[in-house]
Amino acid sequence: MATLLYRLGRASFRRRRLVLALWLAVLAALGGSAAAFMGPMASNFSMPGTEAQRALDTLAEEFPQASGATGTIVVAAPEGRQLASPQDRATLQALVKEASALPGVLAALDPFQTKALSPDGRYALIQVQFAARGDEVTDAQRDAYAKVGAAAEGTGLRVAAGGEVTSAEPEIGSTEALGVLVAAIVLVITFGSLVAAGMTLLNALIGVGAGMAGLYALSGAVELTTTAPILALMLGLAVGIDYSLFITSRHRQNLADGLEPEEAAARAVGTAGSAVVFAGATVVIALAGLTVVGIPFLTIMGLAAAGTVAVAVLVAITLQPALLGFAGRRVLPRRQRATAPENGAAGKTEERQPLSFRWGYFVTHHRLPFILAGVLALGALTIPAADMRLALPDAGTAPAGSSPREAYDLTAEGFGPGFNGRLVAVITADSAPAAQQAVAQAQQLIQSTPGVLAAAPQGFNAAGTTALLSVIPKTGPTDEATETMVHEIRERVAGVSGAEIALTGVTAVGIDISEKLSDALPVYLLLVVGLSILLLMLVFRSVLVPVKAALGFLLTVGATFGITVAIFQQGNLAGLVGLDTPGPLVSFLPILLIGILFGLAMDYQVFLVSRMREDFVHGDTARQATVNGMGHGGRVVTAAALIMISVFGGFVLMDDPIIKSMGFALAIGVAIDAFVVRMTIVPAVMSLLGDGAWWLPRWLSRVLPNVDIEGEQLRAHLDRETAKVPAGV
Repeated sequence: MATLLYRLGRASFRRRRLVLALWLAVLAALGGSAAAFMGPMASNFSMPGTEAQRALDTLAEEFPQASGATGTIVVAAPEGRQLASPQDRATLQALVKEASALPGVLAALDPFQTKALSPDGRYALIQVQFAARGDEVTDAQRDAYAKVGAAAEGTGLRVAAGGEVTSAEPEIGSTEALGVLVAAIVLVITFGSLVAAGMTLLNALIGVGAGMAGLYALSGAVELTTTAPILALMLGLAVGIDYSLFITSRHRQNLADGLEPEEAAARAVGTAGSAVVFAGATVVIALAGLTVVGIPFLTIMGLAAAGTVAVAVLVAITLQPALLGFAGRRVLPRRQRATAPENGAAGKTEERQPLSFRWGYFVTHHRLPFILAGVLALGALTIPAADMRLALPDAGTAPAGSSPREAYDLTAEGFGPGFNGRLVAVITADSAPAAQQAVAQAQQLIQSTPGVLAAAPQGFNAAGTTALLSVIPKTGPTDEATETMVHEIRERVAGVSGAEIALTGVTAVGIDISEKLSDALPVYLLLVVGLSILLLMLVFRSVLVPVKAALGFLLTVGATFGITVAIFQQGNLAGLVGLDTPGPLVSFLPILLIGILFGLAMDYQVFLVSRMREDFVHGDTARQATVNGMGHGGRVVTAAALIMISVFGGFVLMDDPIIKSMGFALAIGVAIDAFVVRMTIVPAVMSLLGDGAWWLPRWLSRVLPNVDIEGEQLRAHLDRETAKVPAGV
């Protein structure tokens, strides 16, 4: 691999104008395709095969008029004032007419006719039915709906528009730009050169631009969830900058060692580029592995992010050496350009940083205390993860002051929290009499279920064979008691003969998704850990190094889950991340986090330990090889981790609770894995294991292919090429 990438890097350097032109043409073509073929994003999370999804499919078939998005306009009167007064009643009727006339609305129901009034007469709910699904409602229709009720508010009433129709696609803006700005500052400090920093950042931005444009171009043919592009952007930016950083750092080291720019770039791609390809492959495999879970929206998210990472790798090993060709020796700081040896003269390696070497000596000297402290600390941080609860987010976690949040709070205040998570029982029978009998029996069973506030029939289809039964819980949508109630209802109605009864609604869908993801989590974790051991055994030709890396990954995941639960679910220090209301973690966060962190953890493992193995193979003691790996790779890995943390951290500033929790978990996970696991526990354990760290049974050595990630075959190839050149030439 190293030899192949060496040739690719040299060719890209020599034909840099062609390579740059090709990538710009690809970027323009993908951008044009995105503008022409971009389709709507889906805000709903479907789960084929679950009871809730089966009920939704039946609802769409038998009650097509009710299959579109719904909205709820909440009206509240000041204390001591009744909405049934002639003046306020007329105001409400005018509001119903206003809502009915909104673009995309089929009907708005008068709360006096539907009896959607609170017992004290101060609150009313106006149900609004849209023709299109939630992800098909246009921004103009959604904006018009959000502005409804200005005249009613002028009379002293409070009006808030809520419901599923208010779910909109998260916007990408200044918060992400802040992460990129921090990354740029880290690059300038790391390189000491504006040219090197700017070139690295430009390379990453071209890659993420091409990846995102390609993703949006496919959105017309493939249904993407609103979070898929955000996840792809997160990873594309982070790994794009990091991969370019690793190659540029090795190129600068080669220049400082006296190589010509072309040879320096070629060797950088052959050595650091090999690690980049392997690291990128681990991320892609882990994300693509989400397909085994069998959940469509999660599969799309994983493949979208994997595609962006794959583009980042291609850009790093082709466009980066081309840009290095344009930059020449200006990638070095100005003070080093004059002192750097040229024409192959031997020189000192610039990357030998005293601080990282001192840290390597210190950690290996005090290895047992560092191992114990690191494991115990991460174990303690894992404890809150035992209480982790999963659910789909509702408007109760929306930013305070927003219309959906205000509608949620007013509904809970006037009617009870259960009205924010109403359920629907879809009852289907072979005949109309059987359906009527099943409705009566199901209503009685559901009404007597603990936790149910009310259960009332909502009508039959034209044939009379399918009926709807509205169920209102006493507790909120994401409360644990509501989940218990849903299971109890399903157990009770399972005994109703002559009809099929399925419970659905946003709350039921969320419960089904969370349970299926929870069941898939151990299987996926086992898959990822097994994959990490196999891949690292292939790369490092060792048994203990892969096992150690996998155990370190488990420590990272456990501590990350624990901290995220403590803040986002339990509410500890929630104000620091701008979280108004704590609640269960979004259902797909844990399994997605495992896939992403696995790939990123292997990045740092490869970049640090590959240098340790390289020096050990060439004669250094196990401890000295460990120190050398830390000394040469510590500064680069530190910069890479800070860049990833800053990019992911920028998403914490977004209002969307899903994106906020994803950004936080990824940022804290990278921080733990890079600084605690890879740069502290790993060198301490490597020093403790000594020569045994590189033990590999002979039979296994013969079976495993040699991928040559350290470039040993490349060095042999270069030595042979040098030997062919006559002396003095």
